[in-house]
Amino acid sequence: MTAYAQATAPSAHGQLTWELRSVNQRYLDVSPRLPEDFRVLEPTVRQRLKERLARGKVEVSLRFQADSAMAGDRLKVNHELARALVDAHDEIAELAGGSAEPDLVHLLDWPGLIEQSRPDLEEDRDQALALFDQAVDALVDAREREGAAIAEMLGTRLAGMQREAESVRGHLPEIRKALEQRFRDRLAALEAPVEPGRLEQELVLQLQKLDVDEELDRLDAHVAELNRVLTLDEPVGRRLDFLMQELNREANTLGSKAALAEIGQAAVELKVLIEQMREQVQNVE
Repeated sequence: MTAYAQATAPSAHGQLTWELRSVNQRYLDVSPRLPEDFRVLEPTVRQRLKERLARGKVEVSLRFQADSAMAGDRLKVNHELARALVDAHDEIAELAGGSAEPDLVHLLDWPGLIEQSRPDLEEDRDQALALFDQAVDALVDAREREGAAIAEMLGTRLAGMQREAESVRGHLPEIRKALEQRFRDRLAALEAPVEPGRLEQELVLQLQKLDVDEELDRLDAHVAELNRVLTLDEPVGRRLDFLMQELNREANTLGSKAALAEIGQAAVELKVLIEQMREQVQNVE
């Protein structure tokens, strides 16, 4: 389910910013990107998302901007190494037969000349987790708003399916009458005697082959179940996936039994509605 959330707040040693992005995915797939000092939070981040979400590909990123004053306090010059480098520079210059001022730019690149202490960020990590929970709340709210919009769209498509099913039921008497007339015309063309009751037997057999009452009943049952599932306050995405498969099966069977062009067209319209719903169901948790 597509959603985005961001949460920013100051921390003990700087500023924290969480960004969460969620896109469609059949299962839950979490991709965290955390600064090195906060990498220890990754298992907790995964677990908390797992407790709140069931589906979706979720990208999680944390930015930590340290206070400039703190950054300056963390830089220390290794005085012993600096003196040794200057002495070495002077000695080499003397051996070369001249003198030159030390190149400070190159000296600063010497490994270990500038030492950077690592502050204790335990308090910042705790604050980061508290802020993460706020970001997850915002993400869940965004997903719920999208879910409500999708549910409304699915409800419209389900109402359309019910109308198509009622249209097919309205054509059933016409189908039976047309089939009976077709048999009578064929028998009249043969100009041969027919055993008593044979016409009725053949007519019953053909009607059984073309009978779509059972498919329509199952279609109604699936539509009713979908309407019920959409009202549940729990993850229903996988259940909706299954019901989409069942609806598609009934629409295919209905199309294969179409004895009138109107029923064939209704089957096509049903498949179009089902496909539209199937695409949106992939966005539902």
